[in-house]
Amino acid sequence: MSTVTHPSEGSTRTDRRTPPGGRTARPGAGRNLGGRVFAGFSHLFLVVWAVMVIYPLLWVVMSAFKSDSEVIREPLSLIPDRLHWDNFSRAWGAGHLGAFFLNTVLVLAGSVFLTMLLGSMAAYVLARYEFRGNRLIYYMFLSGLTLPIYLAAVPLFKGVYNMGIVLPLLGPNRHFMLILVYVAWSLSFTIFFMHSFFQTLPDSIAEAALVDGASHTRLFFSVMLPMARPGLISIGIFNVLGQWNQWYLPTLLMQSVAGEPKNQVIAQGLIELSVNQGYRSDWSGLFAGVTMAMLPVLIVYIVFQRQVQSGLTAGVSK
Repeated sequence: MSTVTHPSEGSTRTDRRTPPGGRTARPGAGRNLGGRVFAGFSHLFLVVWAVMVIYPLLWVVMSAFKSDSEVIREPLSLIPDRLHWDNFSRAWGAGHLGAFFLNTVLVLAGSVFLTMLLGSMAAYVLARYEFRGNRLIYYMFLSGLTLPIYLAAVPLFKGVYNMGIVLPLLGPNRHFMLILVYVAWSLSFTIFFMHSFFQTLPDSIAEAALVDGASHTRLFFSVMLPMARPGLISIGIFNVLGQWNQWYLPTLLMQSVAGEPKNQVIAQGLIELSVNQGYRSDWSGLFAGVTMAMLPVLIVYIVFQRQVQSGLTAGVSK
């Protein structure tokens, strides 16, 4: 860099010149290089992660079309010699997968409905109304998130057993008892999620509805609950996925119905299908059953993917 004076102009001008044999560094070049390196590393990590997730799913699906000899002889091969569609019909009929599906759908319909109804009502009251003991009740619900279900196995089983003696219709052999346990198990996270979402809703709309003569019940069901639809869809998907894949609670609370397919749910039935085969191994039927068990949750998530994403980001952006 040099300073050049022009007599005719009577001013001093700074002339930027490139040093001999050198190049002028552009501002932010180092930061751009670091950003490209980080972006490349993150994309590589996502590709590796996608392969780790997709390959096992693809392996299970393709193994469902193999024969038992192919599964044993070439376990890591993805391409079967030919497609054995009879594996699915055998798993559905002889494997009692149809009964497992029906029981699971009935249990999920009742448990998800009650969880969403009770969880949203409790979260709305705790988020929008101030009263003595509000925070204490909220933190008591949150404490349920810190307790693993395995630690509560003994008192839970004892409580369900005693309730079955007092009220036979709610015994451990009944699906209604399993619905109640699912609801109690899912309420903590539902209230935690919906509490934050209800706090983001504007107060002006609720005040206008009360001024127009709406009761608090009408305000909740007709005004606030429809506004919380993105959050309801998101937490509903989480509850469906969690309860569909639940195997520990049915196995713990329905021990007396083991071996009775008419009363088992899908996860419990798949375990029975895999371990209670005696000396006969039906690996192709097992893979076919696992594939059919995965399809409903995959379809639900793909259909409601945008709603789940909007529900998760709505509480942050508002």
